[in-house]
Amino acid sequence: MITNIGQQALLGIVIHLICFALTWWALQSLNFDKMLRAGRVMQARVLYILLTIAIGSAVAGFLLNYLFWSNQLPYL
Repeated sequence: MITNIGQQALLGIVIHLICFALTWWALQSLNFDKMLRAGRVMQARVLYILLTIAIGSAVAGFLLNYLFWSNQLPYL
């Protein structure tokens, strides 16, 4: 039982990190330069990080919920 909890925790961490990396990669394709003020480089970097965390967490949460629910289907 405890090893199962540890495996789920490790899987959750790995999926979150993968989703963060994919989100960061995808956000690099957008051109935010036109929307940002000049000389606000640090704020733009913080915005990229916050957007990556927000979008990546939402996607990872969806994937983990889907995995959890699909594992519960045999109990119907």
